[in-house]
Amino acid sequence: MPISSRFTDTLEYECLRRFAFHSYADAYHEVAEYMDFYNNRRIHSSILDLAPNEFYQRNQTEELTIKEVRV
Repeated sequence: MPISSRFTDTLEYECLRRFAFHSYADAYHEVAEYMDFYNNRRIHSSILDLAPNEFYQRNQTEELTIKEVRV
């Protein structure tokens, strides 16, 4: 399944452009930290101002309705 372009744009803007990586290990570390932030702490307005993991967990036990997204 391809990664959405919106996510890759956000990753590039909020993480990759902020750092000058000196090695692959440095880049890997920063991207891993950003992924944790993105999935566990960064709120997303389109999913009820929840982080993705919180939305997923709550959606397992209650029916959540996401906001309409205009394309």
